[in-house]
Amino acid sequence: MVLTVTLNPSVDIGYNLEQLHLDTVNRVSHISKTAGGKGINVARVLKQLEIEVSATGLIGGSLGKFIKEQLNGIGIGQQFVDITGETRNCIAILHDGKQTEILEGGPEISENEASQFLFHYESIMKETDIVTISGSLPKGLKDNFYEKMVEIASLYDTPVLLDASGKALEAALESSDKPFLIKPNQEELAALIGKALVTESEIIAALQTNPLFEGIPWVVITLGSKGAVIKKDNKFFRADIPKMQAVNPVGSGDSVIAGFAAGLSRQLGDEELIKMAMATGVLNALEERTGYINPEKLDWCMKQIVVETI
Repeated sequence: MVLTVTLNPSVDIGYNLEQLHLDTVNRVSHISKTAGGKGINVARVLKQLEIEVSATGLIGGSLGKFIKEQLNGIGIGQQFVDITGETRNCIAILHDGKQTEILEGGPEISENEASQFLFHYESIMKETDIVTISGSLPKGLKDNFYEKMVEIASLYDTPVLLDASGKALEAALESSDKPFLIKPNQEELAALIGKALVTESEIIAALQTNPLFEGIPWVVITLGSKGAVIKKDNKFFRADIPKMQAVNPVGSGDSVIAGFAAGLSRQLGDEELIKMAMATGVLNALEERTGYINPEKLDWCMKQIVVETI
């Protein structure tokens, strides 16, 4: 089973307007509401790939209940920990060919709730083959919280695919117990090492020389429409993706994580694993709904991905 972790989930609300008028009334006829959060996107894609998956995280209030009902409706198992705070809304206003987002910070997590979650997380580790941890930490959790989660998973030899950034990622990388895979984009990698990275050779040099990346089997640096640079142990790969008109690129990174988790579950070789992960990211960008792919196009899309050893 793959366990996906979303510590700060949301109800994602989409408003579609031809134009956004400021300081007056805007009436919306097309509204979408869906369970959101990076780990929940991962879980949705894994379900579509027919991988056994369960979602966990911190959830509360009526919005938390809505998320549970939505996941129940598509058959995703749930092992959330209830909190006293209310799960957040995240609003995207699509207008004038642009997207304006209004993101709530979410609830503040108490020390007791944080401890309850870690206890619960360890209790389900024996039935977990792979863990994905995605997104930012909610208020109240310390920067080393993901580090603690990786340490717990390592006690059970469970690989962790960590999609985080900033201090939370840095703390996890500085620990003696390393994640199995990390997926910073080019800008997040530059922020992590404190140096601008423009060329492919600069990215490779940073991964080769910076001690933060020692002991991590997979380091995936996503480059948007340019694909990715991937470090697997001491080997480097370049993954080129086909040029396509993206419908909705939001959530493509989450779909890449889902593709890696699915490929690892299926025990694919390195190049096929990379192709599957990149293909799921591309397929997400071709769908209007975030965290959705067309599984029937997966084999076709994998054939469009070019993976080369650098």
